[in-house]
Amino acid sequence: MGRRVGIVAALVCALLWGCCIEAQALGGGAGEDGARRGRLGLDNGLARTPPMGWNSWNFFNCFIDETVIFETASALVFTGLADLGYNYVNIDDCWAELERDAHGNLVPRAATFPSGIKALADHVHGLGLKLGIYSDAGFLTCQKQPGSLGYEIQDARTFASWEVDYLKYDNCYNDKSRPESRYPVMRNALNASGRAIFFSMCEWGKDDPATWAAPVGNSWRTTEDIRDTWRSMTKIADENDRWASFAGPGGWNDPDMLEVGNGGMSLDEYRSHFSVWALMKAPLLIGCDVRNMSAEVLAILSNKEVIDVNQDSLGVQGRRVLRSPVWWLGNNVQVWSGPLSGDRTVLLLWNRSKKAFNIKASWSDIGLPSGTPVTVRDLWKHETWDGNSVDEIEVKVQGHTSQMFILTPLSRTPRVSSS
Repeated sequence: MGRRVGIVAALVCALLWGCCIEAQALGGGAGEDGARRGRLGLDNGLARTPPMGWNSWNFFNCFIDETVIFETASALVFTGLADLGYNYVNIDDCWAELERDAHGNLVPRAATFPSGIKALADHVHGLGLKLGIYSDAGFLTCQKQPGSLGYEIQDARTFASWEVDYLKYDNCYNDKSRPESRYPVMRNALNASGRAIFFSMCEWGKDDPATWAAPVGNSWRTTEDIRDTWRSMTKIADENDRWASFAGPGGWNDPDMLEVGNGGMSLDEYRSHFSVWALMKAPLLIGCDVRNMSAEVLAILSNKEVIDVNQDSLGVQGRRVLRSPVWWLGNNVQVWSGPLSGDRTVLLLWNRSKKAFNIKASWSDIGLPSGTPVTVRDLWKHETWDGNSVDEIEVKVQGHTSQMFILTPLSRTPRVSSS
């Protein structure tokens, strides 16, 4: 009977006061700075902050060639994105011939990469950028070019000789052994190659890599592939959130590449996508055609205040701390938050419903002592609120949108646990 009364009360709360939010059992809140705070993952000198750049797959799939890469690198510079930190230009699958050469080496496709990868790397480096490439911890890649299983040392040496800076390492067509045994082999090969190469593990979160990959990779996929839909993006954000405490400098949770600008979501939805990826300290890898993107898409990707959240030196992944009690009824409103350097707090009020709701975050929800006066900076309006907030923030948020803020205490204030 008591359980039934509780359910009825929750339904009434949801239906009459749709903005009502209660804390969820999330295993820690914004006041908990993460199990890995102050610890480095793979210590190869890379990934002190999440990587930023571009990847070919989400927009081009297999339809890539060296012209696309040359022009994309130039576009990153021309648009100013490179100056904001987007410095990796990553070639995904479909760059190699379907057979190795007589010496067992990977060979770029003559029809699409006639200049070779080394020439491409030289051009990209000449623009002040870095080049990434793709392989697989299996016999074949997902698109059936040769994988690196059994060729790890040889392929790592090849990548180093081409002066590659980043390796995305997929998980298709493997020998059914555990990723925990296959991925360290390539890590060791990269470390022995003589070149510092960012190691991006892409085993789709199958074996919960967040729990074991910190000494192995600089990032690890925690989810299935993203799709350019609101449903896919929000589902992946939730899946990635559960691993927040495992991320930190040297090794980051990877919820897959950005879909911003590919046309499947509205601009407001893309702003939420970009905001929550930044808050989660996810790799910010653009997935659209930057040569032909709109001014509105460029404005989203180049929001420096949001980028600064992602690149904050504290390196703690923000997480969901609150959501509406019966969110499945259509009033799915959420509060995401996390600590930043300088005693600041990032706050995301996210309305995943179709209609507008007021969303409230109290200081106790996000790890601030009650009564702490803070300044409030709106990261999308680029405005600082008049006056100071001292106990809570409540804002009306339209459907399928979010609002993102940085709260800065007027004096140094120790954080408290919100769990």
